[in-house]
Amino acid sequence: MANDLSKTGSSKETYDDRPFHSEDLPPEVRAPLARYAGAQPPAPAWFDWAIAQEPERGFVTSLGTPIETLTWGERGKPGLLLAHGNSAHADWWSPLGPYLAKDYRVTAMSLAGMGDSGWRDVYRFGDFAEDAEAVARGTGLYDGGRKPIYIGHSFGGGQVFFTAARRPELMHAAILVDTGFGGPPPEVLEERRKRAEIANIPTGDRPSRVYPTLAKALERFRLMPPQPAENDYILDFIARRSLKQVPLPAGETSENGSGLGWSWKFDPNMWEKLDRSDGTFGGQMPALKVPMIHVYGDKSRIIERRASGEPSFLGAQVPEIEIPDSHHHVLIDQPLALVAALRTLLATWPH
Repeated sequence: MANDLSKTGSSKETYDDRPFHSEDLPPEVRAPLARYAGAQPPAPAWFDWAIAQEPERGFVTSLGTPIETLTWGERGKPGLLLAHGNSAHADWWSPLGPYLAKDYRVTAMSLAGMGDSGWRDVYRFGDFAEDAEAVARGTGLYDGGRKPIYIGHSFGGGQVFFTAARRPELMHAAILVDTGFGGPPPEVLEERRKRAEIANIPTGDRPSRVYPTLAKALERFRLMPPQPAENDYILDFIARRSLKQVPLPAGETSENGSGLGWSWKFDPNMWEKLDRSDGTFGGQMPALKVPMIHVYGDKSRIIERRASGEPSFLGAQVPEIEIPDSHHHVLIDQPLALVAALRTLLATWPH
């Protein structure tokens, strides 16, 4: 989800990707890793090679907050800055980053409040623009003499869009990956209404839940918004890097006696802390001063909603590229097709 424009009467595309939980989902969507019982699924050679290309890992401080960075490629090459979706982290890009680093200096950042980046009392779209510039400069994306290209998936695409519209001087161009604009669909709103009625009743899948074992935590991992996914090895990779060890609640014990359990890294109050007042553009598509392209999955809710007659918020300003056989999470569904599309696009665009 990008900017919440639903109050302004603008089009509502794709799912809002804030945390959404429902038990009324098939097992392969509700708990895709449960059948592995903590074991790692088998992976193809291309994936094993990619994750073996260990990035430069570090932090850049922005607005007093440490922002996690993963960087591949040589300094002096043109820069690419990668932003992930909501409740995700920089390692979502680890299977793709090495394939983009042949010709680019590539940095994936964990947004504030996610991954190993620091949490904030308030999250703002404008602050992301500051964070992105600090990360791009701190990791050498400007060293080649050209401004970097920003690439963002889902909520990260919304942040990239805001920066392109408000701070175009920071980037050479922008690529959005399955980024929708608008509020959640009716079924998500209904699920939230039901959950609000029992808000004071503890549930097993609250974001702040601490699990006694890594296997139990992995069993609870699911994509937001919910969708089927066939590449379990990618799900397992990102799920393991979505977790951190924390003390177990009083009275609970761990299997190894350490007193530690596992919990999700992202700030569970992210959406309550998000100030979106600077990211709505009054419900109108702003005039863009940098080239922008939108890449989306052909099974995404964006397509479903357009088929029902809803117009695109992006309009004619932003050309689009469709990735076949992919839902919203293109990085998981079709990673190699996305890499091929990005490499071809970057070799020929912008003119």
